[in-house]
Amino acid sequence: MAGLNVSIAFFFLVVGVCQALRRLSKRLLSPGAYGCLARELAGSLQLCTSCLELRMLLEIGPWGGGFGPDVVLTLLFLLFAVHGASFDGASANPTVSLQEFLLLESNLAATAAKLLAQGAGTGTGWAVTKLYWSWELTHFHLIQNLIASECSSSIHTSLHHGAFVEGTCSFLFHLVLLKSRQSHLMYRVPALAVTVTFLTYAAGPFTGAFFNPALATVTTFHCSGSSFWDYIWVYWLGPLVGMLAALLLYQGNIPRLFQKNLLYSQKSKYKVPKARVAAHVEGDEPRQKRKGEKSNSESRA
Repeated sequence: MAGLNVSIAFFFLVVGVCQALRRLSKRLLSPGAYGCLARELAGSLQLCTSCLELRMLLEIGPWGGGFGPDVVLTLLFLLFAVHGASFDGASANPTVSLQEFLLLESNLAATAAKLLAQGAGTGTGWAVTKLYWSWELTHFHLIQNLIASECSSSIHTSLHHGAFVEGTCSFLFHLVLLKSRQSHLMYRVPALAVTVTFLTYAAGPFTGAFFNPALATVTTFHCSGSSFWDYIWVYWLGPLVGMLAALLLYQGNIPRLFQKNLLYSQKSKYKVPKARVAAHVEGDEPRQKRKGEKSNSESRA
């Protein structure tokens, strides 16, 4: 259990450093630069380092540490709860940034800056984690360094099924995200953490359950067993299609592309009681009769 304690200490250290980076950049940078660059970079760095360490524990823990996937899934839930509470509005996920762009919540320049910051953050997280593993503080890291050069693809199924799995995970994640957007942070964070944990448990054996193109790119694209375009098909196109499907189902349209609602009819927000409508019609009848009598008297004259 000593190795597990070192990993937990590493999680706390990463969260603390990224939180300090967020506070410092919030003081030094403008709100626009902070929201598009620093916040996304810190969130992606925090997410990438935590997920890489968790992935290492999931692969080596059962036979090298004597603990099962239940321990890793518990840590995953707790970490995503911490991420949701500390990200300060950052998504650290390219499909979420594209969703905000399609919802007209972000312009093209801000979205491009977020995507670049997410790529830089995940790349930095991968480099930091590799450096941390090279110190070999635990036997987990020693084993990880020995097998790192022979890592295999996370796709353990056919390409079409893998893309379907990643797309379904992305669809469910974005549907919960859209549904909980207006909820209080106290309810939204556990809901998303439970969703991510369940999807990882259900889809992990097939594709690793990333449903995050940036995270999947730095984690598994360099491993042998699948080609670059196989990874693109499963880990980029799958989550993108899942996000579009969730947005279309929730909204009925995609505001950036078209305004017409394809799924839901537009009904009046305010309903007029039938009794009031009937009284209004009855009140109009004498008025119409008086107008008719007046026009008849004028024609006779």
